[in-house]
Amino acid sequence: MRLFLCEKPSQAKDIAKVLGAQRRGDGCWQGTDVCVTWCIGHLLETAPPDSYDERYKRWTLEDLPIIPEKWKMTVKPKTASQYKAVKRLLGEARELVIATDADREGEMIARELVEHCRYRGPIQRLWLSALDDASIRKALGRLLPGQETFSLYHSALGRSRADWLIGMNMSRLFTLLGRQSGYQGVLPVGRVQTPTLRLVVDRDRSIADFVPVPFWAIEVQLESAGSVFNAQWRAPEDACDDQGRCLKQELAQQAAADMQAAASARVRKIVTERVREAAPLPFDLGTLQEVCSKKLGLGAQETLDIAQALYETHKLITYPRSDSGYLPLSQHGEAAGILAALQRADDSLAPLRPHLDPGRRSRAWNDQKVSAHHGIIPTAAASDPSRLPPKYKAVYTLIRARYLAQFLPNHEYDRTQAEFDCAGHALRAVGKQIVEPGWRRALPEALTPTKGREAPPAQVLPTLREGQDCAVRDLQLKDLWTQPPKPFTEGDLIKAMKNVAKLVDDPRLKQKLKETTGIGTEATRASIIQGLLDRGYLVKNGKALSATPTAFSLIDAVPRAIADPGTTAIWEQALDMVQSGEMSLDEFVTRQSAWMGKLVQRCSGLRLTISGPAAGKSAAPWKKKRKGAAKGKTATGKPRQPRRKAAT
Repeated sequence: MRLFLCEKPSQAKDIAKVLGAQRRGDGCWQGTDVCVTWCIGHLLETAPPDSYDERYKRWTLEDLPIIPEKWKMTVKPKTASQYKAVKRLLGEARELVIATDADREGEMIARELVEHCRYRGPIQRLWLSALDDASIRKALGRLLPGQETFSLYHSALGRSRADWLIGMNMSRLFTLLGRQSGYQGVLPVGRVQTPTLRLVVDRDRSIADFVPVPFWAIEVQLESAGSVFNAQWRAPEDACDDQGRCLKQELAQQAAADMQAAASARVRKIVTERVREAAPLPFDLGTLQEVCSKKLGLGAQETLDIAQALYETHKLITYPRSDSGYLPLSQHGEAAGILAALQRADDSLAPLRPHLDPGRRSRAWNDQKVSAHHGIIPTAAASDPSRLPPKYKAVYTLIRARYLAQFLPNHEYDRTQAEFDCAGHALRAVGKQIVEPGWRRALPEALTPTKGREAPPAQVLPTLREGQDCAVRDLQLKDLWTQPPKPFTEGDLIKAMKNVAKLVDDPRLKQKLKETTGIGTEATRASIIQGLLDRGYLVKNGKALSATPTAFSLIDAVPRAIADPGTTAIWEQALDMVQSGEMSLDEFVTRQSAWMGKLVQRCSGLRLTISGPAAGKSAAPWKKKRKGAAKGKTATGKPRQPRRKAAT
């Protein structure tokens, strides 16, 4: 029997259908000399400390660090019945095809079962990026030798064991230190969650420590040949901060009075340039979560769940847990079929038909930049999106738009910048005239505009010439305040986790974090954020995330290396060496164990002062105290504190 081992039941059902395995068995689909079974995520887990020694059931500082001599795996109780089915089938199989998700974690899910169940037969690898019938048939015709992806398993196993060492030892250590100071909650510590928590703590501190600074701006309404447009005052450099904001009130008031009296402004210089914007890349998961948070108000986990359903259940998109927005050149030939299917399924795309060019090759098609997975795109199994639940439709429409954009022209516009002199003061007006809408035609708001939601259009300047005088119709002196940084939303935090390289100084570690797209993975970032919320380290106020007092205390107490994203980069460098064969798995784990032992020794004598309620309890009273900590005024002119009277 040839056995296919999938990651999820829905995956197995799709592959079984293509293989003709339509008969339902015990935890599997059966066909003629072929069987398709499935995991339910990880059927095995790294054994807890007390499975190595009963004394570890009681948490004591004396027992730390806990470092297994021989690592054990245990069967997850909730999915034990499926484990038994898989074990039986592995014992009966003459050949195995691993068909779990095509990434490091998927490889581990399958290989840990192969090892635990002592399967010794031949292995092949099915590498899938989409679950529609055509994609499955194509992948079945290109099975990889099992040895080709085996190194992914050791890399994933090294990461898993290192995470266990940190999680089990540092969480116990800081929980016990917390109890010594009277804090009764558990203080979980993790390789990714703790640096992520530090990002929010640092942001909250920068907000709390922010001191607003007043500045002044002048907006002048000018008229030429019956057309009214806006220009902004350009204050002298010596009166401005590094962002060009005027810090001298008297100077701004005098300039406003002078220009009000002048009645006209003379054009000194006009420059027009043609700007061409290439289409944005198809989505990777992190970018999709960021955009869905901003545009749709969806949480990171909710976005992932919807995308996963669009992939597994509806078959409308490719594998969503991708860290790349690029596409392989080999798939460009499928574009015409996908575009035709999308248009047949949705009449609202009809206005795009004259502009779509299936032969167009955007910058997205780049084999050199495709990782294990390519960008998230629609499949040819298109259907009318109006049949989807509203949130699903909205997410699918965003993904589809990014793909359609690859086959539309560049967005082109003329940007005109006009400089004026008004009573000896400099003014600048900027206008934008769209020449070619290009790929922006595919954006959801272009296809189905919604009143009140569109961003205000950029102004179009009238025809101007140097030396021309324009009448001053109105003038407004604005007294503004610099703004504190904004609190993180889930989408912002996902972006910060991806771009955490910006916070690392070492050039080699910075580069490694760029290559690995930051801390966490596309598949885990949402659950990490949700875990921080569930454990009471973070709270939400609307879309905004804030750290609780417990989080501040923990970040101040843990060793810097644990909360430093640079540590993840060092680990990833070592895991790359494991994957390439330059370092053995045992050597990697030995190094991690020695490092953990030193950290435990260094921190055991710390005295912790943990503020706030125990993890999981509400931190609302603290939030109310912090609300509005940094007063100021938004750049749009909405006050953050009482306004001064504006001069006109």
